[in-house]
Amino acid sequence: MRTLPRWRRKSPEQREGAMSLIDHLKELRHRLLICLWALLGGSVAGFLLYEPAMRLIQSPYCDFLRDHPDKTPFPQQGCSLIFLGAIDGFLITVKVIIFLALVVALPVILYQLWAFIVPGLTDRERRWAIPFVTLSLILFLLGGTAAYLTLPKALQFLLGLGGDFVSPLLTVDKYIGFVIFTILAFGLGFEFPILLISLTAAGVLTNETMRRYRRQVVLGLAIFAAVITPSPDPISMLALLVPLYLFYEGAIIVSRLMKR
Repeated sequence: MRTLPRWRRKSPEQREGAMSLIDHLKELRHRLLICLWALLGGSVAGFLLYEPAMRLIQSPYCDFLRDHPDKTPFPQQGCSLIFLGAIDGFLITVKVIIFLALVVALPVILYQLWAFIVPGLTDRERRWAIPFVTLSLILFLLGGTAAYLTLPKALQFLLGLGGDFVSPLLTVDKYIGFVIFTILAFGLGFEFPILLISLTAAGVLTNETMRRYRRQVVLGLAIFAAVITPSPDPISMLALLVPLYLFYEGAIIVSRLMKR
C-alpha cells in the first residue's frame, strides 16, 4: 500500500471535517508555513526574472516616449526612470522580486487556501480542488494581462493631460508601484466569478437574488473599479468594470445551470 508523505496526510478528524479550534489553528499554521516556503522559492525565481520583468514593466513608458519624443525629459538617455533616494534602487528591486515571487507561488497559495477549507467540505466538493486552483490562476493571469494591455492607453491619457507645457519625469518607485498595483487590482478583480460561484454553490446566493439586485451590483462594481484601480483615468476603470459585469452575467447563467 502506498504511503502518503507526511505533509499530505490527514487525520481522521480532518478527513471527516470534525476539527477542534486547536486543530484548525494547527492546520492554519501548517498551511501558512507551506505558503512561506513557496514564497521563498518564488523569490529565487523572481531574482532570476528581475531584469526581463523590469524591461516588460518599462516597455509601456518607453512606447509612450517613442510616440511623443517631445515629452522625453532626457533625450540622450531614452526612457530611463530615475530615483531620488540612496536606497530607492534597492527597495525597487525588493518590491519587484516580491511581486514576482507572489505570482510564481500563487498556485501553491491557492491550493493551500483550498486545502484549509477542505476539512469542512464533502467528498464531492473536495474534488473541485484542482479546477478551483487552475481557474483561479487563469483568471488572475487574464486580469494581469488585461491590466498590462491597458497601460499604454492609460499612460497616454495621464501623461498627456498637461499638454505641450509639461514633460513627465517619472521616478522608478512611483512608476513601478503604479504598474504593480494596477496588475494586482485587475488580477484580484478577475477572481470575482470564483467568489460568486462559490457563494452560489454554498447556497448563499441564488439565481433569483442575483437577477433581482443586478442594478445595485452594477453600481457597486463601478465604485469598486474606481476605488481599486490606482489610476484615476477612465480607461483603466472601464477596462476592469466591463469584464466584472460580464462575469456577473456569466455567474447568473452558471447559477441557473446549477439550479440554485
